[in-house]
Amino acid sequence: MFTNIARSCAGCNGYKQDKTHYFDPLTHQLSHLYNTREDKWTEQFQWINDDLMVDGLTNIGRTTVKLLQLNRIGAVNLRQLLKMAGLHPPF
Repeated sequence: MFTNIARSCAGCNGYKQDKTHYFDPLTHQLSHLYNTREDKWTEQFQWINDDLMVDGLTNIGRTTVKLLQLNRIGAVNLRQLLKMAGLHPPF
């Protein structure tokens, strides 16, 4: 069974690879990554900086933001373009 499969962009998938856990940058404790099947996005993350950057609210959120580099320049630029088109934030 495929338990480590999730839809993501190539950039995020490249950073994630086969990892399911990583170290929380705040506590340095090992934490599991955000799982779309188990975790609620709004409990783990929030939009900041005019909705262009993702902020981790919990160990899961911080760990995921750090490992997947969710605020890398290419992702932020894409969000800015999507926002101008009225397509961001997605919810």
